[in-house]
Amino acid sequence: MRSLCPLWLILLGSSFVPFVSFVARNSVATMSEAIPFSNNAKGEPLLSVENLEVRFSLGPNRVLTAVDKVSFELYPGETLGLVGESGCGKSSLGRAILQLIRPVSGKVGFLGQDLTQLTGSALRSMRRQMQIVFQDPRGSLNPRWSVGRIVEEPLRVHQLAGRDERKRRALEMLGQVGLAPSYFNQRPAQLSGGQQQRVGIARALVTRPKLVVCDEPVSSLDVSIQAQILNLLQELKEELGVAYLFVAHNLGVVRSLSDRVAVMYLGQFVETAPAAALFDRPLHPYTKGLIASVLRPDHTARAQLNAAASFAAGEVPGLLNAPSGCRYHTRCPYAQQRCREEPPVLEKVDKEHSVACHFWRKILDSK
Repeated sequence: MRSLCPLWLILLGSSFVPFVSFVARNSVATMSEAIPFSNNAKGEPLLSVENLEVRFSLGPNRVLTAVDKVSFELYPGETLGLVGESGCGKSSLGRAILQLIRPVSGKVGFLGQDLTQLTGSALRSMRRQMQIVFQDPRGSLNPRWSVGRIVEEPLRVHQLAGRDERKRRALEMLGQVGLAPSYFNQRPAQLSGGQQQRVGIARALVTRPKLVVCDEPVSSLDVSIQAQILNLLQELKEELGVAYLFVAHNLGVVRSLSDRVAVMYLGQFVETAPAAALFDRPLHPYTKGLIASVLRPDHTARAQLNAAASFAAGEVPGLLNAPSGCRYHTRCPYAQQRCREEPPVLEKVDKEHSVACHFWRKILDSK
């Protein structure tokens, strides 16, 4: 059982994570297909994403590619943390998986079906098994509905229960997220931000889904409330066996909650690994920069700031005009001519660790 997330971890982020130099000596195989996030997981993956691509048309001859041929697998009961700077495509990826945004190409395999090929009632019937917790709890709840009606609504839409049974299951779900029956008839405006997010979680889980996309579910909450919500998500995962795609900025939260972590930059995955391995031995310069950007409240703060500046200098290029070759080369201190011309592929470093960098071996050897 994974330990719960303490308040100090939220406050410090990932600042306690040490940098450990590591040279991978295993052979490297070029990845031409999705990399399993858990080679040790038993059975078939719950979710299999293959070469998913999401584009937005911004006018004549202007197309923004938010997600660029992303592939991965997620197994039942796992939590995959998805990190990266704002605007890198994390939320677009999560919504495309749920078909809230339709991808232009690729496949989303879920429970034996390709969601990209489903429409109408066939797609709606699958949505009882996949839900989302939104970033803004206040904006995601109908202000005119009572808490009870909000939580009951998925049961009504999917015709899973009659009126009395819906109320019983809604009350039961509210109890599981720590809300007393007295909240059943209240409106969202009468609740605090943390209570509103608990309602959003109850609504997402009332149908007992297999997959929940958590789109930065704690970023708009006070720090003290964040720990409560994260502990709740972990407890419900262990109780219900649900798999999470957890989108977040706080690296300490991601390390505490996630089994595996994927690092995303300008619409592409640049590194994937088990959480402990990623933080103990980051292989991609961008991952190193993200970890270094979280400061410790001690005498090493200045050194960390300098390290973050060297690994992640300058502004993030826009997705509309993404750099050629390796998209990180405009900010990478190790960039060479090859990086400007040839896009790196996601390579296996070992059984569960993959990285997209031409020179990750040399970078590690130089440490």
